[in-house]
Amino acid sequence: MRFQPSFLDEIRDRVPISAVIGTRVTWDRRKTNAPRGDFWACCPFHGEKSPSFHCEDRKGRYHCFGCGVSGDHFKFLTELDGLSFPEAVERIADMAGVPMPARDVVEERRERERASLHDVMEMATKFFQGRLQAADGAKARAYLRDRGLSSVTQQKFRLGYAPDSRNALKEFLASKGIEKAQIEACGLVVFGSDIPVSYDRFRDRVMFPIEDARGKVIAFGGRALSPDVSAKYLNSPDTELFHKGNVLYNFARARKGMGREGTVIAVEGYMDVIALAQAGFDNVVAPLGTALTENQLELLWRMSGEPVLCFDGDKAGLKAAWRAADLVLPMVQAGHTARFALLPEGKDPDDLVKSEGPDAFKAVLGEARPLADLLWMRETSGGVFDTPERRAELEKTLRELTNRIKDESVRYHYAQEMRDRVLNFFGSQRGRAQQKQGGGGGKRFGEQRGSGRPSVAAGRLAVSESLARSAMVKRASGTMPLREAAIMVTLVNHPMLVDEHFEHVERLDLADPDLRLLHSGLIDAVAHDAEERHAVVAHIEQAGLGEIWQRATALVRKARIWPALEDAALEDARDAFGQALHLHRSARTLHKELKVAESALATDPTDENYRHLVEIQAQFRDVQATEALIEGFGISSGRSDRG
Repeated sequence: MRFQPSFLDEIRDRVPISAVIGTRVTWDRRKTNAPRGDFWACCPFHGEKSPSFHCEDRKGRYHCFGCGVSGDHFKFLTELDGLSFPEAVERIADMAGVPMPARDVVEERRERERASLHDVMEMATKFFQGRLQAADGAKARAYLRDRGLSSVTQQKFRLGYAPDSRNALKEFLASKGIEKAQIEACGLVVFGSDIPVSYDRFRDRVMFPIEDARGKVIAFGGRALSPDVSAKYLNSPDTELFHKGNVLYNFARARKGMGREGTVIAVEGYMDVIALAQAGFDNVVAPLGTALTENQLELLWRMSGEPVLCFDGDKAGLKAAWRAADLVLPMVQAGHTARFALLPEGKDPDDLVKSEGPDAFKAVLGEARPLADLLWMRETSGGVFDTPERRAELEKTLRELTNRIKDESVRYHYAQEMRDRVLNFFGSQRGRAQQKQGGGGGKRFGEQRGSGRPSVAAGRLAVSESLARSAMVKRASGTMPLREAAIMVTLVNHPMLVDEHFEHVERLDLADPDLRLLHSGLIDAVAHDAEERHAVVAHIEQAGLGEIWQRATALVRKARIWPALEDAALEDARDAFGQALHLHRSARTLHKELKVAESALATDPTDENYRHLVEIQAQFRDVQATEALIEGFGISSGRSDRG
């Protein structure tokens, strides 16, 4: 029987491909990264001793780098187990807990009609592409050139031009034997009982083909070239193929192009997606000229449990971020949330990468904030909570927001999080009030009564809109942390250490976003059997991380951390790396414990909590002092002047 693509997509999405393949292979523990859905094994299709068979849950695909086989869930079962295609579908449906569909003659007919409509849309796409290169497409070519889009990018996204004519497309399709009803069903013409003669919907516009999850064109977006047109952007109407709220622009490419971090970025428009793709960001999508919908959010969660929602740095962008937060909030659950990034004021992604380059956008992504932060900023920014009534109103608002979360466990943790923030914030508010009034029995602001010790006030969590925006887009420091850079440079220069410390290296907790990218590139290189330094460096450069690698190396050289460098003896590098790794893990753990202790003291200022905070602070100072003494890599060992 014939299966609807939507049914096949549904059962594929419900069953990780690793669950299908994992019954027939043993995953390699060293190369596999199960939390990221990245699996390696010896190929079941040909005999081998080294694992070169790779499958990714995110893409739902497998590929063997040894014999070249590749495919999806169904192909694996048909080729390895010899099942027929319907048998393979039935097995995956059973694993997904989805009943097999009964044969629907009407639906099969509709599927054939949809297939013919896909053919019409493909013909329209090629028509628009051809007219972009024709004489009457000169104005459109100039517009795209002014927007900085290369010819390669234009071809990749299949951009085109709809000529300034009421019937150019209609006549072209008719000349190819396409019936009037099919042209109308595709939404390519404007028609109706009150319109004597139908006419082309898109005229004098740059055309953006919109594709479905399988990469088939289902609609168009058109950008007007004339300033006199009321609608600058125009989308196809809803059709049998296209429902605007269920589609994300660039979904198919983004799913294939997602980076090792396993995330996807949602921006506001077509041009932002295309400009970012040209700048090297292949995992970017956009809603189609409207606010994000629940169905589009579900599409994002198919790709990543924590997509980054990116908004322009103006008032409209901030309002759009608030709306998106309200959409996400009721639907959050363990493994399904979002982070929010706001661009510098007055910038959109297209502007930013053109004026400041890809690194500026990476910095924006690195400062993306969790949902809880965004909600807190919205409810407290610019607010004054100097009376009990105003504080009670804030508490009520936060309770109402929290109660909208459907998942009971997440709702509980959000309630606890917001309660802690309110207690911290109101403590600092009361401290300021006492300072202004000069009261409190001589108690200084920020001091616990009679204790002589400072309180932990978190009033800084409430910020103005402009500060909130800047905090979300600016790094705390423009330089890499030296210890983190030294660790990564050592690992790249001495890849044998990755194998020796694989479990620790794989889970390395790095604060710097660029070094996190370099870390992912290193793990990817090792996963592809790059065992020598030159192979690792080549892999890193091919992944577009060469500039980060060069900056990290320059920083390490400037600090004269010689055991990290290429010409250091492996034994020296091993000793220094072990020492640095221990310091790094200790510092990161203590940093997290310090934050928890500060929050506990602010919430419950008891002597026990105070002593715990002082103890953590002392341990943290000890680690910092040890690191300062050895300068991260045992430089004081007497060999620091080595060339």
